[in-house]
Amino acid sequence: MQRRQIIQWGAASLAAPAILAHAQSFPSKPIKLIIAFPAGGPTDITMRALADNASKILGQPVIVENKPGAGGTLPAQALQTSPADGYTVAQIPLGVFRLPYTTKINWDPVKDISYVLNVTGYAFGLVVPADSPLKTWTHFVAWAKANPGKLSYGSTGTMTSPHLTMELIAQQLGLELLHVPYKGSADLMQSILGGQIMAAADSTGFAPQVEAGKLRVLNTWGAERLAKFPDAPTLKELGLDLVQNSPFGIGAPKGTPDAVVKRLHDAFKQAMEQDSYRTALSRYDMVPMYMGTAAYLKFAQDTFAREKALVEKLGLAKPQ
Repeated sequence: MQRRQIIQWGAASLAAPAILAHAQSFPSKPIKLIIAFPAGGPTDITMRALADNASKILGQPVIVENKPGAGGTLPAQALQTSPADGYTVAQIPLGVFRLPYTTKINWDPVKDISYVLNVTGYAFGLVVPADSPLKTWTHFVAWAKANPGKLSYGSTGTMTSPHLTMELIAQQLGLELLHVPYKGSADLMQSILGGQIMAAADSTGFAPQVEAGKLRVLNTWGAERLAKFPDAPTLKELGLDLVQNSPFGIGAPKGTPDAVVKRLHDAFKQAMEQDSYRTALSRYDMVPMYMGTAAYLKFAQDTFAREKALVEKLGLAKPQ
């Protein structure tokens, strides 16, 4: 046992200088930032602004790679097979914390990601085409009750926050809705504008289409009305005891050296504070939502427990 410990200590002492040297020279090449939704949507646009700012601070390009699908969980899954050197980081949407309850996976969303920082969060709502006969939430509910299973709504993917929130609403009101999942806001907006679905539950990626007079907001899901849509009631105002916001941030592979995580944290925090990022967020009624490394890890732990209760309440948990 003593011999084994001596060998382990020796290996650790040899590795320590290499890790320190890596951290001191980091980054010496481009960094890949994997995001969970397609090009052209609010996540893509805001994260590219953040990446551009971070590139200037780090002195190396931060290259955005879009990896949509699977309810926004593919970037986190990609971290499980990426080197723990800080050169691959990923967006961590809320859906990542639901994954073990709905899918059989061999990794832990809390323990197997190095949490760097939280950067912002989505504001959500429900929209219909501007010429829809469903002029208000009252019309929406009445039509759904009169036509069970026929009122189609799209979301940014199965098990995403828009999907689960709509299922909670349907459960509370006794509605049977037809859910149509998409890979992200860009695809979802094309579909509702093309008349393929009757409504869309989404982050405020729909804002430009509302401002152009093509869509109408029936409700929003925060604790208070959104400044961009002051006439749209919240779910709580409509008698539903629901508030949904969805913070997201950046994670790195498990085992990424603390000094590298700190370098990434400091650079992205500084990038968050620049006007170009705030302007990109404001397009979608989003704001910077900072959590440091320790606070973001605590958020991950708490959210992991809370999402289990939500998935079970909706009867969507799969047998393990």
